[in-house]
Amino acid sequence: MRIPVMRGLIDRRILVNFRVDPEVLSRLLPPPFRPQLVQGKGMAGICLIRLRQLRPRWLPAFAGITSENAAHRIAVEWDDHGTTHSGVYIPRRDSSSLLNCLAGGRVFPGVHHHSHFEVREADGEYAVEVTNVDGTHIAVAGRLAAGLPGGSVFDSVAAASNFFSKGAIGYSATGRLGEYDGLELRSFGWHVEPLEVDCAESSFFSNSSIFPAGSAEFDCALLMRQIAHEWHGLDTLTC
Repeated sequence: MRIPVMRGLIDRRILVNFRVDPEVLSRLLPPPFRPQLVQGKGMAGICLIRLRQLRPRWLPAFAGITSENAAHRIAVEWDDHGTTHSGVYIPRRDSSSLLNCLAGGRVFPGVHHHSHFEVREADGEYAVEVTNVDGTHIAVAGRLAAGLPGGSVFDSVAAASNFFSKGAIGYSATGRLGEYDGLELRSFGWHVEPLEVDCAESSFFSNSSIFPAGSAEFDCALLMRQIAHEWHGLDTLTC
């Protein structure tokens, strides 16, 4: 499925990252995906993103819409005709936009769940909470920091930035067995800042039937602000 090129502004994007036992991730990933490793650990997390002025590229900015969105994502690799690719697999998407949810899986890639978002921002501090009637819950709170926390698999902000910049291609779960909707994020002026996190909760990562105790640990969080960007639809990946 291909969507028209969509243009907008990333008003705020928080990437909350967990280092995960790769064997646990392997059980979650459908073919053809496998975990992408950093120092022997798989990487998974939550993307919390507010999009502004989002519209088809040929429309003016004032015609765009604003929405809060969340995605659970897993850094993956896969092979295609002898070439190894990297990106993210997205098992779940949530959005404040009813339009996104109605169009998800039809016009926009991936199924979207219509969820409630509460956001607070002030003086370099950020808090985002997401709830859904199906029991899904996300809560993230933190503030701008000088560097990454101790114990991170990344030895610098630059190393983390480089890794996540390569995860611009995402494939989302669909209602069709063995088919994954693709989307590529093209950012104009990629830049991340570290966040010191007070709270990083997710009903997905805290589910012990999926992630046994100790198999998923908080690694780091990154912030992006005021980034012009485009979304480019990709061909459906079929396995």
